[in-house]
Amino acid sequence: MTMTLHNSGAVPQAGGMLATLTQANNRKGNLTHRVKDLPIPQFIDLLEQITREFEHFLRAIDLINNETLETLLEQILEAFTLKIGQILQADRTTIFLVDEEKAQLWAKIAQSDDGKSPEIRIPIDKGIAGHVATTGECLNIPDAYSHPLFNKEVDKQTGYHTKNILCMPIFNKHERVVAVVQLLNKMGGMPFDATDEQHFREFASSIGIILESCNTFYIAARNQRGVAALLEATKMLGRSLDLETTLRAVMNQARDLMQADRSTLFLLSRETNELWTKVAAADEKTILEIRIPANKGIAGYVASTGETLNIPNAYEDPRFDPSTDKRTGYYTRNILCMPVFNSSSELIGVTQLINKHQGSFTNSDEEFMRAFNIQAGIALENAQLFENVLLEKQYQKDMLQSLSDAVISTDMQGRIVTINDAAIELLGCPVRKASGKVNKLHWQDKLVGRYVWDIIPIENLQMRLQDSLKTAAKHYVPEQSLTVGLHIATSAVSEGTVEDDGNTVYTLTISDRTDPSRYVAWNELPTEPANEASNGNYVVEPTYFTKAQIREIERSINLTVNPLTNPEGSVRGGLVVLEDISQEKRMKTTMYRYMTPGVAERVMALGEDGLMVGERKEVTILFSDIRGYTTLTENLEATKVVELLNQYFETMVEAIFNYEGTLDKFIGDAIMAVFGAPLPLNENHAWMAVQSALDMRRRLKEFNEARMVEAQPQIHIGIGISSGEVVSGNIGSQKRMDYTVIGDGVNLSSRLESVTKEYGCDIVLSEFTYELCRDRIWVRELDKIRVKGKNRPVSIFELIGDRREALPAESEDFLGLYIAGRTAYTQMEFQAALKHFSAAQKLRETDQAVEAHLRRIQDYLTNPPPEDWDGVHTMTSK
Repeated sequence: MTMTLHNSGAVPQAGGMLATLTQANNRKGNLTHRVKDLPIPQFIDLLEQITREFEHFLRAIDLINNETLETLLEQILEAFTLKIGQILQADRTTIFLVDEEKAQLWAKIAQSDDGKSPEIRIPIDKGIAGHVATTGECLNIPDAYSHPLFNKEVDKQTGYHTKNILCMPIFNKHERVVAVVQLLNKMGGMPFDATDEQHFREFASSIGIILESCNTFYIAARNQRGVAALLEATKMLGRSLDLETTLRAVMNQARDLMQADRSTLFLLSRETNELWTKVAAADEKTILEIRIPANKGIAGYVASTGETLNIPNAYEDPRFDPSTDKRTGYYTRNILCMPVFNSSSELIGVTQLINKHQGSFTNSDEEFMRAFNIQAGIALENAQLFENVLLEKQYQKDMLQSLSDAVISTDMQGRIVTINDAAIELLGCPVRKASGKVNKLHWQDKLVGRYVWDIIPIENLQMRLQDSLKTAAKHYVPEQSLTVGLHIATSAVSEGTVEDDGNTVYTLTISDRTDPSRYVAWNELPTEPANEASNGNYVVEPTYFTKAQIREIERSINLTVNPLTNPEGSVRGGLVVLEDISQEKRMKTTMYRYMTPGVAERVMALGEDGLMVGERKEVTILFSDIRGYTTLTENLEATKVVELLNQYFETMVEAIFNYEGTLDKFIGDAIMAVFGAPLPLNENHAWMAVQSALDMRRRLKEFNEARMVEAQPQIHIGIGISSGEVVSGNIGSQKRMDYTVIGDGVNLSSRLESVTKEYGCDIVLSEFTYELCRDRIWVRELDKIRVKGKNRPVSIFELIGDRREALPAESEDFLGLYIAGRTAYTQMEFQAALKHFSAAQKLRETDQAVEAHLRRIQDYLTNPPPEDWDGVHTMTSK
């Protein structure tokens, strides 16, 4: 409706004033010019008209902000569908709205059992409805099955029989098709006629205006809610620097913003070339990490290309993997997957939305998610930077605590900033005892902030540290003496020995410089008077102990004082390192050469003489040796030989230490290790030795692969393992210790290592080791032998692998034939044994154990063994 205002003073028509004033060609001050000569009554009428127009606008804004707008649109469609069907006497009626953005027709269908009204969508250029939508023509089809555009498959799928169809377009005021009404099967058996078409046209234009208005309101409301949700999401993303919290916030906000069923934010790990995310488990408490290759699937494509993927039908896209749907029972309809960039325009992640609640994701959705991802990228970048700072801080803290030497950092005045556990322990705090944790925290609280020279009484430490802080000088002073006192307050005293009952309090004391016979707790000397009003009273009164009340601790240390500098090279603090070189430290360092630090610590707890006493133990012994070592190294330079052995020994010793073995000794290119001594193991010592041997086999493969790349010759080893009783102990003196074990088990293990050459195996077990872990390993009995120098025969087994890993089918076939041959052999059924071993040889032509049995069988067929033959093979060499 339009409005004009004439100089005669006529009042403009209602509803037209604001439209007139908002036209682009109106000049500023137009309203002023029009109303300046209006009489008062007409001016009042004008105000009322403008007020009514603004009320219309306010109602429209309320409608846009109303969350039930979608329901209103559904109700209008439902009502119109019902009424049009009644007027034109149709059996079924559907109103398809035109979605130009997606080039689709969509309609709401009747509510399902869950109360929802699902959408159906069809291409805008397909079928009868599509033809009407694209051409604007009416189609009145008296016989549906004879029309070329009719799809008979729809009737087959639904079980409905379509006879006749009337499909009519609905236009907006710009003569553009905004909807299509499709009516099926007119009542009474007659087809639709021209009268039906005319009746429809009588109300079609009004319906078109209403539908277009509703759709406009719907789009405006969706955009309004999207902007509000985006602002809320941005606000939430800015609240946290925690990466996991930010991840959850991003996923939840993206899902709500886009009205999607599921949302996932994958972060890109360039180190592993993976996309990863964290999601809540079914209990909603446990957080699980999921990782996928960064070049696979929908998310991988977006991560690789940086392009957006908006997929209306997931199952029609070749990049979609439906296996997850099949496994979970979930059905993926549509997907919106978009990249996330940081402030440097580098891709750092991918957002993936699945199954929009209504219809498919639109271009508007893409725009909102693009804006959302910009905010998410900033939030994630900040969270990752913050996490990196925390990780770096924790890394430095862990590194400081992992050092065996005492390390103390200070500020520019020499006050302690950090002090590691080794430093606290060096000063006497028993961090490993029952009350260790409580005392450690108390000591840290007491020591941090104190001048380092006040609690580390080393001669000239203050001078050296202040010089380092001033001039960046470095100082190293070996073999310094450190003497402190330790006062112990406990409720448990037994036979004069102080016992840590968990409530014991340990106090550091330092000898008083003015009176060496007394010790000052924490070296907290009297402070100066607070003010003149204090009358000379000290603010802090020291606590003193006599020498009889404390336990004196003497240390021999190497002192290092270094400056701490910032990236520009300026000094920002000091670092004091105290290396304990006392007898205890020397013993530990020596033991670390042949046992893990954990075992060494437990041995040290037994006392200084704990290793000097011999004892009998049940252990497992492992011998390993390099095959053809002389040939392998005869053409190498001496430095290359040493380098080769060092690299080889390093990885092999790790395999021993990983399973709590003790390195007994190196014998040239051979290794001897003990499992179960000097301390008993919590796990079966035979099983630990077997696992160590399997780890050595794996490590040797990796070692050879690296040498193959460098065109170096391959290394082959033999390993012999046996279990039994030995005598263990430390032979030597305090200055030169050599821990070892002696007994038949040692000799047998050494012999079995040599036996591997004869049978072509890399790992051979004695029957004693096999019996201790038979249910955990795959083996085959190689033979029953009598080693040189021994009368008692022993069964020996080749270690094939861990039972937790299945055997290949070829191995099972071979072992079946081998076992059958071995059984027949020991029962002196040599013809049957010959048959089985011959069949086994066809599967493994170079198997030396099979060859050995075939040679013996041929001899026994010619010269049968005596009736009392026990199947034992006597070894003639070591």
